[in-house]
Amino acid sequence: MLPHHGRYDYSPISKRADYNWPEGKRLAVYIGLNLEHFSFGSGLGAELAPGGPQPDVLNYAWRDYGNRVGAWRLLELFDALGLPASVLANSEMYEYAPDLMASFSARGHEIVGHGRTNSERQSDLTTEREAELISEATKVLNDAEGKQPKGWLSPWISESFDTPDLLSETGYKYTLNWCMDDQPVWMKTRHGRLLSIPYPQEVNDIPSIAARKDGAAEFANMIIDNFDEMLEQSSRQPLVMGIALHPYLVGQPYRLRHLRRALSHIVSNQDQVWLTTSGAISDYCYEVIPDLVP
Repeated sequence: MLPHHGRYDYSPISKRADYNWPEGKRLAVYIGLNLEHFSFGSGLGAELAPGGPQPDVLNYAWRDYGNRVGAWRLLELFDALGLPASVLANSEMYEYAPDLMASFSARGHEIVGHGRTNSERQSDLTTEREAELISEATKVLNDAEGKQPKGWLSPWISESFDTPDLLSETGYKYTLNWCMDDQPVWMKTRHGRLLSIPYPQEVNDIPSIAARKDGAAEFANMIIDNFDEMLEQSSRQPLVMGIALHPYLVGQPYRLRHLRRALSHIVSNQDQVWLTTSGAISDYCYEVIPDLVP
């Protein structure tokens, strides 16, 4: 037999218990906005163009545009549309761009743990060092926000064999690392169960724009088509649709214009869907439907 992760069992979506989201809604939609800070002259980072010798000024500055400009434009867009967001925050953002973090927090957006920086992968560390990374990043968010973050997304979706156990041990309620479903799923850990909430790798601007080189209109159309199809599918099963965004990509003016079109389409159908955060989805699963989640 092939090695198995042992975190969850196979479960076909067509043969699960049925339930509703709040107010009888069938489709929950949330935005995962990645606020990330990168090391200058070393480490990992998405690239606009093939990077040269360090310091790679072109790609570092391109990513930094997201924190200096793009994220503020997205904050304005969310304000205008009345959209909540789950802010996936590197803990280094609190030292680098405290005004930005304070502005998202003041508007009531959820803050989710996202490691220290996306210049590193936690899967490269020993178990002890990974536990230290999670604890260190969590403390920064806890001190700044006055409460423990409920959810975690690893930098670069990187996990060791122990990551779910370490997250549960640190007090996390849910993970966004696993993209295997369109519904929340309970995962097994050494410290009890941990909720897996769907985080998209298709409706995600990095794979779409940075990897596949989709245009701004293509990415916006992808969001709209995915939303429309899942809204129809949700008549059969309750579903979760996430939209993963990075300000240095969709905060660029020409992409922002198309993103506004896509998000406006979703908002125009808000009477049919639950516009929410990943944390609110987690709360609902733990408090209202724990026995109905597969």
